[in-house]
Amino acid sequence: MPKPIETNWYVVTGGPSSGKTKIIERLAFLGYKTVSEAARDIIDLELSKGKTIKEIRADERQFQRKILKQKLKVEDKIPFKQLTFFDRGIPDSLAYYQFYNQDISEVLAACKKRSYKGVFLLELLSYENDYARIEDEKKAVRLGKLIFESYSKLGYPVIRVPVGSITKRVKFILNKLKN
Repeated sequence: MPKPIETNWYVVTGGPSSGKTKIIERLAFLGYKTVSEAARDIIDLELSKGKTIKEIRADERQFQRKILKQKLKVEDKIPFKQLTFFDRGIPDSLAYYQFYNQDISEVLAACKKRSYKGVFLLELLSYENDYARIEDEKKAVRLGKLIFESYSKLGYPVIRVPVGSITKRVKFILNKLKN
């Protein structure tokens, strides 16, 4: 089996309602190359076409496959050496596939193509529902654990980002890049 391509990509991840999107937005504001969350991109597109969140996520297994396909498509376009922060990486799909009792073989194959330089796991904030989330707090906690396990089992040293302000969390991440 060929060795995965090493990248200069970092993943910002965590369970639903951990603050990933806000951190990615702040990193983008600071001038870093970022990639938004594929699930939100898909949801936003479908909502703009008049669909409801219930319709978009009616077949959760199909929805998760669509997310994986979108992630792969986006990653194929980004230069490996370019410092880039992702709102979720391919191994997040591994956690979601497990959560929804799907066959993980296609995700595992995708995980072996490239490797991320680092993984930042955001600790869960107080749970807030929004237009795109269907999970409750209990499911968000379970997904957070599955996400941690997915990256760990793939050999990534996961750096836990403590709860704090957006500024403190971004500073924590950027300081880790320097070390």
